[in-house]
Amino acid sequence: MRAALCREYGAPDVVRVEDVAPPQLGDGQVRIRVRAAAVNYPDVLLVANEYQVKVPTPFVPGSEFAGLVAEVADGVTEPAVGDRVSGTGLVGAFTEELVVPAEGVRRIPDAVDDRSAAAFGVSHRTAYNVLRSVARVRAGEELLVLGAAGGVGLATVQLGALLGASVTAVASSQGKLEVASSYGARNLVNHRAGDLRPALREILPQGGDAVVDPVGGSLSEPALRTLRWGGRFVTVGYASGVVPRIPLNLVLLKGVHVLGFEFGAFAAYAADELDRNEQELLGLLADRRVRPHIGATFGLDDAAAALRYVADGKAVGKVVVDVA
Repeated sequence: MRAALCREYGAPDVVRVEDVAPPQLGDGQVRIRVRAAAVNYPDVLLVANEYQVKVPTPFVPGSEFAGLVAEVADGVTEPAVGDRVSGTGLVGAFTEELVVPAEGVRRIPDAVDDRSAAAFGVSHRTAYNVLRSVARVRAGEELLVLGAAGGVGLATVQLGALLGASVTAVASSQGKLEVASSYGARNLVNHRAGDLRPALREILPQGGDAVVDPVGGSLSEPALRTLRWGGRFVTVGYASGVVPRIPLNLVLLKGVHVLGFEFGAFAAYAADELDRNEQELLGLLADRRVRPHIGATFGLDDAAAALRYVADGKAVGKVVVDVA
């Protein structure tokens, strides 16, 4: 079989597609014939060995996939051979076949295609858990989304609007903002067109209720300054490559809540809310009320180019590797 391999750490170009032996099926596992995989920014960081978790080389990058169950281990009753399933993991998705624990996959609703199923998992689950359980956004509130055209950002725009919030989208180009508008953003701000702080003050003179920040860098502080008393600022990631330093006097003077979201910790400490959110979100997907925006598609042979596309900040929504 063919798989994209990272044999040494570095830029996305170190990833090469090679012929490798199929993985062995272990107890409690299922073999997936991968049809589509999606690229996330942590994939780039793992290849560069700049993520908070180190994966020893060689490894197959890719953290979410969709495909067909080709084989199940003895004793596995769900899923069954022939089922269409999707799943997420730290690595392993950019390949023609992979084996994963049976409990780590979910059946894909009939109305959802493989690419959408692969692109849905990380971004929409992150966004929904952040909105429902961390920022606790309610209908009628003002929600500010940084990096609003990225995977997590655009999912947050879409789901925030669906929850009834008035969404202000911040992105780096007019084209990206137009996509955010098509998914429900009411106010649009190009942060490269001028100083972000006065632009936000003009749009939100009474302040915002919540900020979701997957970007970090220089955008974080002006966004936090936009919050009204008691607002919530949720840091999700640092796609800019820079971890911001927030003056704590702003937190004191504005009475804001600065919160963080990391999936593993949330799953460990808020299992009940995670299960509730998962059921709600899967229902929205099955009913076609939400969908991932796939801005670019690459073949498996071009997995390195797909990683580079995300690393260079060109992605709008999700980038998919079409393995099939």
